[in-house]
Amino acid sequence: MAALQALARAVVAAVLVLQAGASERFTAAVYEHAVILPPPAAAPPSPEDALELMNRNMDVLERAVKEAARQGARIIVTPEDGIYGWRFTRETVYPYLEDIPEPEVDWIPCTDPKRFAPAPVLERLSCMARNNSIYVAANIGDKKLCNSSDPSCPSDGRYQYNTDVVFDSEGKLVARYHKYNLFMSETIPFNIPKEPEAVTFETPFGKFGIFTCFDILFHDPAVVLVSKLQVDTVLFLTAWMNVLPFLTAVEFHSAWAMGMGVNLLSANTHNINMAMTGSGIYAPDGARAYYYNMKTEDGHLLVTELSSHPRLSPAYPPAISWSSYASSVKRLSPNDHEFSGLIFHDVFTFTELTKSEGNFTVCQKDLCCHLSYKMAGKQEDEVYVLGAFDGLHVVEGQYYLQICTLLKCKSTDHKSCGQPVETAQTKFDLFSLSGTFGTNYVFPEVLYSDIQLAPGEFEVLRDGRLISKTGPTKPVVTVTLFGRWYEKD
Repeated sequence: MAALQALARAVVAAVLVLQAGASERFTAAVYEHAVILPPPAAAPPSPEDALELMNRNMDVLERAVKEAARQGARIIVTPEDGIYGWRFTRETVYPYLEDIPEPEVDWIPCTDPKRFAPAPVLERLSCMARNNSIYVAANIGDKKLCNSSDPSCPSDGRYQYNTDVVFDSEGKLVARYHKYNLFMSETIPFNIPKEPEAVTFETPFGKFGIFTCFDILFHDPAVVLVSKLQVDTVLFLTAWMNVLPFLTAVEFHSAWAMGMGVNLLSANTHNINMAMTGSGIYAPDGARAYYYNMKTEDGHLLVTELSSHPRLSPAYPPAISWSSYASSVKRLSPNDHEFSGLIFHDVFTFTELTKSEGNFTVCQKDLCCHLSYKMAGKQEDEVYVLGAFDGLHVVEGQYYLQICTLLKCKSTDHKSCGQPVETAQTKFDLFSLSGTFGTNYVFPEVLYSDIQLAPGEFEVLRDGRLISKTGPTKPVVTVTLFGRWYEKD
């Protein structure tokens, strides 16, 4: 009997160990969706026509949800604007909106669709999650009535919000997030919430946060979720228009996950006419899976495994003192090869890399960028520069940047430096890039020719140097330390 009891205890212990081990990792999915857009309209569509369009998009999303679940995914993220598109007026978007309650109401729309106002989109998303036993994150629109007692109430008597929702594997609404940082023309159909929301939810496979597209560049809610609320994984629903050389979706989102030390599930819309592509599943130590395609209009599903609690992983990156090494380097006087150039409307200070190897420094204001490098073979028709920018970016929003970058110019003409470039031929045997950053929020990027990432081929040392671990296997487009100094916005 004692032997049997001991055996039973051993079996139970083994099962608990297996369960604990399983909870330490989970399979995640993101879907890049080629959105079916509504026709241009001067007047709002009928509710029936609006729902017909949304159902066509949800037909596609449902197939992706089923396939993700079949491959073992516990959660799937779909894109911003993935159900009805974009470029609406305030009036024409209204028929697409639903009244989304707070998750605290403990609601499963799939099994109780009539509990609140009619919400066929919420009902269908809930059923997708419930029928496939998977968490589903999607982007829709929320409407909230208001009246004259609210001094901020719009003249039409309602608030309209760009909204993310998450349903758990039972179909219950577990998260609702109203986008806070609206991008340019979004302020026409949608309102900005009175206060930024920091939305989190717990799962058996970690603590999650959620925000939308342009939010990623700002302190609220992005930094709050990671630094204050300590989420393990961020759900990122986006309609990202790629901007080389630093803000192409896959390079910046991968860099953000590394700089912030969290998993990032990034689902982008797919529209090559608007340069929208680039989705990925990113971990603190690099990309796990990503997709970038400017050639076809197809959607794409990514599925891969992640650590549920990356901060507990042995591979979790150490804390970085971003200015430590660069501050110890003697500041050199300006050289004969310095010149100014524009990158995305920001005036950079550049210096040309005139030799196949060397050490260079370039400074702007309080930021000095240092580069040591060796090219595998300098191509005579390719010009590379080291650049620095320290200032407030003010074009589509205001945010303070400090950027150190090694990048390829579009041509041998210095005026082309900073213009979008996708291809290169020059490989580097080694590089080491650092800067005297005033912020701890720095995102390391390495982008190869043809918009390819370099997971596992570079690392950031504790003293703030971004270095190549081995000779890069592909030609380099840019090596960048992208700093965000939130306090100076």
